[in-house]
Amino acid sequence: MTFFISVLALALLPLAWPDPYILSVVASVGIFIIAAISLNLLLGYTGQLSLGHVAFFGLGAYTTSLLSLGFDVTLWGMTEPLVVTPQPVWLAFVCGIAFAAIAGWLLGKLAFRVRGAYFVIVTISFAQVMRMVALNWVDLTEGPMALNNIPALTMWVPGEGVIDLTTKLSTYWLVLAVAVCAYLLVAALVHSRIGRAMIALRENEVLARSVGIRVTHYLGIATIFAAGIAGAAGGLYAHTVRIIDPDVFMFMFTIMMVIMVIVGGKGTLAGPVVGGLLFGLLPEVLRGVVSPEIQWMIYGVLMIAVLVFMPKGVVPSAGNLLRRYSSQPLQEQTPVVRRKAA
Repeated sequence: MTFFISVLALALLPLAWPDPYILSVVASVGIFIIAAISLNLLLGYTGQLSLGHVAFFGLGAYTTSLLSLGFDVTLWGMTEPLVVTPQPVWLAFVCGIAFAAIAGWLLGKLAFRVRGAYFVIVTISFAQVMRMVALNWVDLTEGPMALNNIPALTMWVPGEGVIDLTTKLSTYWLVLAVAVCAYLLVAALVHSRIGRAMIALRENEVLARSVGIRVTHYLGIATIFAAGIAGAAGGLYAHTVRIIDPDVFMFMFTIMMVIMVIVGGKGTLAGPVVGGLLFGLLPEVLRGVVSPEIQWMIYGVLMIAVLVFMPKGVVPSAGNLLRRYSSQPLQEQTPVVRRKAA
């Protein structure tokens, strides 16, 4: 019930607060909340810290952009260039999700052979390789000159036909719809047999192996779904901003996702959403009130305070507090004195 009330409130936000700037900011934050939801599937439910998660975000963005714009490139060993004509935007969007998911599967086959710091290094290296490819393969990606004029996503409207989703209002509702789909997909996965296996791996991998849970199999499934959802977030980013460059692979984007997950509460469905809204909208709330330097100081102090006083995150701590105050105090009972039998 809480989920549907929250979705309804967010859907009605443009009616109560129709400011285009506010809608643009919330939509931008929503894109990274979708990416944080995908990272939570790895970090929160399998216990695997991926600091290269932005690679799937960038792959989704570049794939959908290139397919919707069309391209021609000469691959190694080919005498004639490979020519791809512009594809329908929704087909390009779905292909971006699929390509990111395939990349997640391939990375999982390689990275899950190691654990701990070695896994983190592999994921970071993968993201950096993707960034260097986007920067240096100028014939395909335009390098630092960026891909621009990326077409917007479209929707069929009765009486008007197919329209481009370019307004702030339509972009907001589009991001909200994709975020709801991502949330429900992760919720369904977590509450299934696959999700229970993931949680078992997070809690005790050795014990999970001993009872027959195939570790790499379920970790691979988690990576595929996480990469695909991150690719969807990247595709939304490309079609709403309509210009991308290699900075889409910035390490800072991964750090932003990690902050949203940990502060909100890793291993909870609502954690990335709450953490994303809190730390995504905070800079906008402070804008115009204090200087940029003070903004970052407040941002850092608040994050430290949350981690110190709410080590499990905002959502679990708020839930514990709510349960504590909602529980009824036990009534004192008069002790019953039993007489001994004569």
